[in-house]
Amino acid sequence: MNGNRFVTILFSSILCTTLMGCNQNEDENTASEKLSVVTSFYPMYEFAQQVAGDRADVSLMVSAGEDAHHYEPSAQDVAAVNEAEVFVYSSEEMEHWVSSLLNTVENDDLVIARTADGVDLVDTSGSGHAHNHDQHGDEEKQEAAVTINIQGVADHYHTGNMIELTAELDAEVDYDHWHWYTRENADDEWVTVPNQGGPEFNYEALGESFEVRAVLFDENHNEYAESDPVEIVIDDHDHGHGQEEEHEHDEEHGQHHEHGSDSAIEIVGLADHYHTGDVVTLVAQLEEEVDYDHWHWYTRMSENDEWEAVSGQGTDHFEYKTTGESFEVRAVLFDDDHHTYAESEPVSVIIDDHESHDPHIWLDPVLAQEQVNIIRDALIEADPDGQAIYEENAEAFNKELQALHEDFQAALEDAESRVFVVQHQAFGYLAQRYQLEQVAIGGLSTEVEPSPSRIAEIGKLVEEHNVPVIYYQQGANSAIAETVATETGTETAVLYDLEVLSEELQAEDLGYVDAMRQNLEALQLSIQ
Repeated sequence: MNGNRFVTILFSSILCTTLMGCNQNEDENTASEKLSVVTSFYPMYEFAQQVAGDRADVSLMVSAGEDAHHYEPSAQDVAAVNEAEVFVYSSEEMEHWVSSLLNTVENDDLVIARTADGVDLVDTSGSGHAHNHDQHGDEEKQEAAVTINIQGVADHYHTGNMIELTAELDAEVDYDHWHWYTRENADDEWVTVPNQGGPEFNYEALGESFEVRAVLFDENHNEYAESDPVEIVIDDHDHGHGQEEEHEHDEEHGQHHEHGSDSAIEIVGLADHYHTGDVVTLVAQLEEEVDYDHWHWYTRMSENDEWEAVSGQGTDHFEYKTTGESFEVRAVLFDDDHHTYAESEPVSVIIDDHESHDPHIWLDPVLAQEQVNIIRDALIEADPDGQAIYEENAEAFNKELQALHEDFQAALEDAESRVFVVQHQAFGYLAQRYQLEQVAIGGLSTEVEPSPSRIAEIGKLVEEHNVPVIYYQQGANSAIAETVATETGTETAVLYDLEVLSEELQAEDLGYVDAMRQNLEALQLSIQ
């Protein structure tokens, strides 16, 4: 009897173990049968998750703190796409690295969903205020009855001299928005000189002769008057002024020599990219306290070029208005004998105008629905058996997006004040959709406090457009953002551009729709 009972128990144990093993294998097979979907950056990740539901494993390449524009896929990323069945991205204008990635991948069965297909990427800068006068030589000018004369030009200057000029009008006007431009010769393009926003021009001669001219803009940022070019002659009479003690560091362009220190300089405030006309605001931080305060900043277009000293940048702060080309910059601190004490590593300032095509289409709830539909179709192509599920999920999510769009319409359509000021020009499609005007303060940083002149420029912009809020993508509560707000009489608020799944989004557990609804609430502080 006991023997039979033992056999029965043993048989039952074997049967249970066998059944459990079968169930486990079934679970593993079910998991392995899930569609593998790799997405580029956050909006594509959430849209794909919404459509796929539990039928796919959806992964994200660009994580928090990384730049979706200039991301560099790792070997693990390439391997993941090689094994995936679907790859989802927005556009080459947004994710510059996608073409290179796909050329590297060896996966003939990969279904690729470019969610910007069917959407015409356009230049949305017309929906906002470009605040850029660099094309003044090519645009139709407003006729003015006054002329500008440049006073104070010497017959020649030596390298290192300060060139001090004044632009004088032959009539009194209320405008005070000036720009100064230089070029080496008549065959070159005019280039805006940073930090020269008034009628006075203060510029350190760097060794080459050049031409300069002044332009005055009216309240609509059209040219009101301009001077004739004047020539600035740099003539060192072969006396080697560049070798004199007071300027020997310019010749070295910040290279170390025997008097240098092992102290390192860190450059803080660098954004992932800038647009033409943005003001790059950086600060050089030394790891130790010293009494020296003689700084120079140097730029070069590439590592094959010589470093050139940037005039008017004699402190640990660097403010420079971009002119359309990416460049490298570094900071050098000199001691009392004009020897290099410490220098930074070069950092790259990336100018990315997206080829004049705004890639931020996901911030328009209507265009987002088009992106969802493209993801739906890609999933169906890769997994026809899941068609009904993908169609149902896409329809449900698009209903949420349509409701979001209608809420934006209802909240904003009757507003009289329709201008909003942003830290970064990312909301052009949203502005177009709801007939708003986006004004961007290009290059505004939450890490580096702007100079008094930059604060004054921002204050004029705020006063001109009569806006109560400056919107930041992140860091709106930072001390520097609060300083700018105090100095300009504004408040700060967040407008999520949703390029990354930021720590703020994760902390508040916000998805796309939730974040966009918070954007709507924030916009209503200005759009009233």
